[in-house]
Amino acid sequence: MKPFLDQDFLLHTRAAQRLYHEYAALMPVIDYHNHLPPQQIAEDHCFDNLTQIWLYGDHYKWRAMRTHGISEEYCTGSASDWEKFEKWAETVPYTLRNPLYHWTHLELRRYFGIEELLNAETAKSVYEQAGEMLRKPEYSVRNLLRNMKVRYLCTTDDPTDSLEWHRMLAADATVGFKVLPTYRPDKAMAVENPAAFNDWTDKLAGVANTTINH
Repeated sequence: MKPFLDQDFLLHTRAAQRLYHEYAALMPVIDYHNHLPPQQIAEDHCFDNLTQIWLYGDHYKWRAMRTHGISEEYCTGSASDWEKFEKWAETVPYTLRNPLYHWTHLELRRYFGIEELLNAETAKSVYEQAGEMLRKPEYSVRNLLRNMKVRYLCTTDDPTDSLEWHRMLAADATVGFKVLPTYRPDKAMAVENPAAFNDWTDKLAGVANTTINH
């Protein structure tokens, strides 16, 4: 039986396979929108386990878990990293036909060489195998990006952000790729809470060294 995910996943014709493997796969990645924390890139952070990468800030996974009836304790609450991962693994089979299912298994295969499907039965072995690899220096944040041939990546930044980490990265010749900020003024439009909006405009005025009258 053909495996769910192999080197030709979603490549259903010979033309598609040739275009990807002989051309697209060899090209650098120019990522114009992501939610990677620039501080983690600047500090070349190393993760202890998959939960820290997948579940500390991914609201898409949290939404799927809540829909599956998982308690908030295991999404954004005080449960341990392993307990949160276990609940996510229980949820994964129910995300079939959702991009979350594809993303999960693509990441396991491409970064860690793990080809078994993630579910409640395989959760422990996947968690331990990936965690052992993540704790090695070659799996630091920068090395993960380098291994995917990232050349440019654009982070998501509020206008009040100091951009100190971007400046640090720009001055570091060892990074090997460019990290650029992008303008994400969501809070500038969040006028439904006047107190929070006023606090934000005050902060913006301070960062810009100007006065904003409101």
